[in-house]
Amino acid sequence: MNNREIVQKLWNLCNVLRDDGITYQQYVTELTYLLFLKMMKEKGEETEAAIPETYRWDSLTSRDGVELKEHYQRLLLDLGKSSSPTLRQIYADATSSIAEPKNLEKIIKSIDALDWYSAKQEGLGDLYEGLLEKNASEKKSGAGQYFTPRVLIDVMVELTDPKIGERCNDPACGTFGFMIAADHYLRQKTDEYFDLSPQQARFQRQEAFSGMELVKDTHRLALMNAQLHGMESRIEQGDSLSNNGKWMKNFDVILTNPPFGTKKGGERATRDDLTHQTSNKQLNFLQIIYNALKDDTSARAAVVLPDNVLFESGVGATIRRDLMNKCNLHTILRLPTGIFYAQGVKTNVLFFNRGATDQGSTKEVWVYDLRTNMPGFGKRNPLTHAHFAQFMEAYRAKDRHLVKDERWNRFTREEIARKGDSLDIGLIADESLSAYENLPDPVESAEEAIGKLEQAVRLLNEVVEELKAVEK
Repeated sequence: MNNREIVQKLWNLCNVLRDDGITYQQYVTELTYLLFLKMMKEKGEETEAAIPETYRWDSLTSRDGVELKEHYQRLLLDLGKSSSPTLRQIYADATSSIAEPKNLEKIIKSIDALDWYSAKQEGLGDLYEGLLEKNASEKKSGAGQYFTPRVLIDVMVELTDPKIGERCNDPACGTFGFMIAADHYLRQKTDEYFDLSPQQARFQRQEAFSGMELVKDTHRLALMNAQLHGMESRIEQGDSLSNNGKWMKNFDVILTNPPFGTKKGGERATRDDLTHQTSNKQLNFLQIIYNALKDDTSARAAVVLPDNVLFESGVGATIRRDLMNKCNLHTILRLPTGIFYAQGVKTNVLFFNRGATDQGSTKEVWVYDLRTNMPGFGKRNPLTHAHFAQFMEAYRAKDRHLVKDERWNRFTREEIARKGDSLDIGLIADESLSAYENLPDPVESAEEAIGKLEQAVRLLNEVVEELKAVEK
């Protein structure tokens, strides 16, 4: 039995819990509590993980009925108070959503009966990540909002090319997918770090990768994911847009897909080191990212951002100018639609390096259009690494001017300035439409108009707030 089959079996167990009214997200969290104990037993690391003998996996399989449920509830409560930081964080505020003792017993017995020998051969970390991916692909779970397609993560990691000894970060880390992919990328190059000195290997395991996640349950999944991949990374739970996130700075590589939208109630980020104030989360994250790069031209970032970041006026244009002054924004990848949970969201990847100075670092921007004239992507037609092949070839070209590809276009800093510093550029003509058919979709046009109106209202509110501050 391979990991995919095991993931499917684990996922099917969710049907057992339907009568308890448990959501997919609750189910994955519940599975995390149980799988951690089972996987520590399979790895022979129960003692190293500081799991008290009273609460190890065998203590669950040896009980049933009401006794099992009561024992499990005590287990969750006590492990959440453990002296072990890992246990304490994974089981922090843990409660069981399973009301029926028979259902809990069935879940535990089913997990125990799986082919764990095969799972260990393929990697327990990969098994768990497969479960997270399954959850993200299930629309009813709503988890796709924090799960970036693995193929896109891999492409971003390959092109940023992390090096041994570099500090990598994700300020909106979700389940820690970007950092796990970067770790895997470097392990492949160094024979699982066996080619490194003990000091280098320790740095890679403990200090090379870090992140921060706002949502408690997602943070729990990130800790579990890192643990099963042999990573002892710093993964903080909290809001990167608050002063709690100020520890994240001086990184060599930043890879991230920040959450979309605005802060509730139009509130602004509470961090006091943001130069440009806005309620737009992505614009705030963009500021955090380019300011968190090490003051070195080799420091680099790859960031997934929605289209509105490219064209929003007012403070949006100011932040884009700041980015292009402080960093060399050398590449924008216009991504296909339909690859994220929210099907209508249009996204891009911005690739940039820290500039040598804080002025005029961007001279030209190359844009690759992987959106226009592309097929619709989804479960039936998944995005693959092959879809990025031509973009990666253009990106890596020694002389980008020699690349012959209609999707690959160059824009000088002066041209961008004439467009009001809008980066909504580089989309090629849609040749599938005739002159008569090439009319705007009324629904999309209305959505775009509403979006622009909302941006205007936000900008007006910001001006009003500034005027009030001046009057005071």
